[in-house]
Amino acid sequence: MMKTTGKILIVDDDNDILVASKLLLKRKFTDVSTCNQPEHIPTFFEKQHFDVVLLDMNFGPGESSGAQGFYWLKRIREIAPQSIIIMITAHGGVDVAVEAMKLGATDFIAKPWHNEKVIATVTTAVMLAQSQTQAKTLQAKNDVLVQVNNLNHQQNIIGNSVPMQAVHTLISRSAPTDANVLILGENGTGKELVAREVHQKSLRANRLFMSVDLGALSESLFESELFGHKKGAFTGANHERIGRLLAADGGTLFLDEIGNLPLHLQAKLLTVLEQRKVIPLGSNEAIAFDVRIIAATNVSKHALQDENKFRQDLLFRLNTVELTLPPLRKRSEDIIPLAEHYLQHYGKKYHKPTKTLSSDAIHALNTYQWPGNIRELRHVIERTTILSATETLMAQDFQLSTAAPQQVSNHIEYSNEQPSSAFTETANNNVQENSSPTTLSQELNLEKLEKQAVSLALKKHKYNISHSAKELGLTRAALYRRMEKHGL
Repeated sequence: MMKTTGKILIVDDDNDILVASKLLLKRKFTDVSTCNQPEHIPTFFEKQHFDVVLLDMNFGPGESSGAQGFYWLKRIREIAPQSIIIMITAHGGVDVAVEAMKLGATDFIAKPWHNEKVIATVTTAVMLAQSQTQAKTLQAKNDVLVQVNNLNHQQNIIGNSVPMQAVHTLISRSAPTDANVLILGENGTGKELVAREVHQKSLRANRLFMSVDLGALSESLFESELFGHKKGAFTGANHERIGRLLAADGGTLFLDEIGNLPLHLQAKLLTVLEQRKVIPLGSNEAIAFDVRIIAATNVSKHALQDENKFRQDLLFRLNTVELTLPPLRKRSEDIIPLAEHYLQHYGKKYHKPTKTLSSDAIHALNTYQWPGNIRELRHVIERTTILSATETLMAQDFQLSTAAPQQVSNHIEYSNEQPSSAFTETANNNVQENSSPTTLSQELNLEKLEKQAVSLALKKHKYNISHSAKELGLTRAALYRRMEKHGL
């Protein structure tokens, strides 16, 4: 018979009991030790850990009060709080055993005992001890993963301009609370970085920060991703899956691109946030969760207030604290500190000396409008770090367009308008003008076509990543890779 892995210690002053119980339990368990003097219990635990301790209530002739058992029960709980303790009591001493269970014992065995009862009780205790050990191990691993995740994404918010000072103030005031936060801002302004900063300064900092990109999440997967599902809940649900709301329990859930969520899914999200309970797909049981919600969108406040596009009751639920990030062009004092930060970062990443900025480079960076905000600045600095052969960077090294518009906004307004006829006409004229055989052969270069398509999509949708990716038939992550590849 296969033995169960388990370390058991039997403590009793009756040697006959020790011999009989050891012979019985060794048939079932791999490691059984005995102790006939309770004073030696600490020595046993110095040598090894025991999953289960069978502890007699009374030691010595004439003892029946259970005081000794109570004493050593407390001592074992202090020495090895993870061990499961089963009390051994004489027949008729049930009341004393029940009192011991109130002090931390898990179960009791009455003498004389039935072998089957002893085996069943000890087996259950061993399983309980091992499950508790596994739970603590998983918790320890989870704590390490949370620390590593927080460390990997630890990045200070750079910028002391007047607009950013207001942002820092709102973060410091709202972070220590559990209030929901809504972050507004154009694409590339650093909304997720701010969300992480709020989390790091909150009382949940040592718990998980989980991000969900609602803009890249299909409607069919919304409930499964956020609420979870049971095995067999739908075709393809071959395994049970925990939803993000439950996975982030105790921590912070960041809902990015909340403005792209359809109305019918907004209603489902609102219900869950109001009830603070979630029902996984395929289940009838509501499970409570404790999560702080931070949401973000590049949709303008004006568009969010359109009840035909966004539920106002959900908006009220999300924006207990509302935080608007300024575009980079409105915090020009921060452009050079940001550029210098990324020069150092990418210098280390690509094993290159940290490059410096010439006066004309500083002027070029400061006067460019940065329609892609900090994300665009970061990509420009990375590209320049890789391609530049000199340690002092000049304006031309950054390849910035001199035709950048003076006022650019990629804050998204809901609109059904099609591209203007002027735009269409210009595009057609360009095609006609550039249709010579020589030019046409150049345009058939796949790399150039891809760059042109990505650039046109970004400009058309005013750098809204979700909309641009959708038109191109790409995921957001794939679009980011192509933007980085082509220096966009």
